[in-house]
Amino acid sequence: MPRLPVLLVLLLLSPAAFAWSALGHRLVGAIAERHLDPAAAREVHELLQGEPDPTLAGVATWADELRNTDPARFKATSRWHYIDTDDAGCHFDPPRDCPDGQCVTAAIAAQERTLADRSQPLAARRDALKFLVHFIGDVHQPMHANHHGDKGGNDYQISLRTDLAPEAYARNRYVDGVMGTNLHAVWDYYVLGSLGLDLPHYTARLDALPWPPLPGSVPGPMAWAEESCRLVDARGLYPPGHTLDRGYLDTMRPLAEQRIRQAAWRLTDALDQALR
Repeated sequence: MPRLPVLLVLLLLSPAAFAWSALGHRLVGAIAERHLDPAAAREVHELLQGEPDPTLAGVATWADELRNTDPARFKATSRWHYIDTDDAGCHFDPPRDCPDGQCVTAAIAAQERTLADRSQPLAARRDALKFLVHFIGDVHQPMHANHHGDKGGNDYQISLRTDLAPEAYARNRYVDGVMGTNLHAVWDYYVLGSLGLDLPHYTARLDALPWPPLPGSVPGPMAWAEESCRLVDARGLYPPGHTLDRGYLDTMRPLAEQRIRQAAWRLTDALDQALR
């Protein structure tokens, strides 16, 4: 703990984390694309023509990349990545927790409508598809639907001992194998990334598991958010202290992988419904 205060000061200089890492979002897209019905797969292919990587994995991080490519649009859509509540029972109330539709659950519903509406311009439907891939991933990241009052773990500071080097923007906070970060970023980047698999191998590993990843109906984005929120306490995502090591990452990775697979299944279903 002696180095923690210095690392926490440095942490204040970084931008807040918003989503699964690039790996997590691309896993959701890559797995989902493998399971699309043929009609939906054809329309996804048509909508993504002209993209640098015209796949669901290839566009999965676009909504985050707006931070650099279109800052004004990123600012306008930044609240679409999450939903928070002060209800300890994880019962989200839209007027209270999603005013004016500015949250991830409302964004998913709005983008589904735009994608399904063939009277909309092609560019609008393409963007809706890219938003949808990203936001369905986001709502399954437990820190994106939280009731702890700390901005989804962004204000819960962590000193993490790890062999995984941080992303470029955070490298000045990685000292002697210890990363000054926050719980949100631990879930965004380190839980999945510390396994050391690239996208093709990780996709194959997760897609080899039984499909679908959970039984029952697909209840919709508000239920997915409440599901994420309940997992935060039920699975002990908040550690008792602020110092973590690989043991925490290894313990939490199966849950993160389960959420990736559930997001992929629900994304597949959403696209099959919207593009039939």
